[in-house]
Amino acid sequence: MPLERKGGVTISQVAEAAGVARSSVSRAYTKPHMLSPETVEHIKAVAERMGYVPNHTARALSTGRNGNIALIVPDVANPFFPPLIRAAQVEADRFDFCVFLGNSDEDPEKEDKLLGRLSSQVEGVILASPRLSDNRILAHASLKPMVLINRNVEGIPRVLIDSGIGVAEAARHLAELGHKRIVYVSGPSASWSNKQRRAAVRKSAAALGLELGILSASVPSFEAGLQAVPSILARNATAAIAFDDVMAQGILAGLAARDVAVPKDFSVVGCDDALGPLVLPPLTTVSSRSVEAGKLAVSLLMEMLQSRALTDASYVLETHLVVRGTTDGAREARHRPPAAASADQAGGRATGGT
Repeated sequence: MPLERKGGVTISQVAEAAGVARSSVSRAYTKPHMLSPETVEHIKAVAERMGYVPNHTARALSTGRNGNIALIVPDVANPFFPPLIRAAQVEADRFDFCVFLGNSDEDPEKEDKLLGRLSSQVEGVILASPRLSDNRILAHASLKPMVLINRNVEGIPRVLIDSGIGVAEAARHLAELGHKRIVYVSGPSASWSNKQRRAAVRKSAAALGLELGILSASVPSFEAGLQAVPSILARNATAAIAFDDVMAQGILAGLAARDVAVPKDFSVVGCDDALGPLVLPPLTTVSSRSVEAGKLAVSLLMEMLQSRALTDASYVLETHLVVRGTTDGAREARHRPPAAASADQAGGRATGGT
């Protein structure tokens, strides 16, 4: 591994100081899987202490590898994604890779453009909650090693957070509290996570004998949750499960504006546990595995880059319900507006979506 010279110190001197062979210093940066994690950590600590940093330009010229990967998310502002991004960066740094971050803004065309523009600058790609069609994803995966997060496309390694398990627990939790009429405020139609959550709440409601209403939002946001409240109350529901915590926060605000007390008069459940402890009252929500997903996705991509053997694998991370302060025993709905918005429209355009 070529290293930057500082003060005339050579790579051989780094090897001598670390008590390893010159080739081991190179492998610590280019092929860390060939060494023990302890050896890699030791070599890099010695190199850093001596003032060395990897020379990525030299590596790209000698090996054809630039040491970069891309991570594309649908909405960098959604609180679900920053922990995932950070975990991916930490794991990539462990392999001496840099992460180029792309934000598609929930737009599949922009996602497609980002993939095209970044492909020449990176060795592999991680697509988190992509909105592209399966065919376009497969087309890009044929050109560059790729790992998916929260999208199940056969033939591409993927990390799936099974939030359906936690949503089923949420429906059961509400039924045990005596709720009979609940609403699911849905997320983007192209979201794999939304499909899992919607299917889980439908199945659970049918099994538990709950009356279920579904409201849709093209892009989940605080505003969409806020605007969904009249339709929720018009259905005489006593509880709502939101696609994510951002939308749940909007629902809480809309209920408060109508003097509907939570959880005394109405119960609310979020998803992804991105804001749970931060709102008042603390939000009952489905757990998030975003940190594990980000770390695992990078590990899978590194395995692909090192061996080229991994072509199809599916890793499932399970979720659970985190009960806090926004759910309680059912009370009959007290606020019934004379008119309601369409049952299939909950409006709103801002941030969100897993």
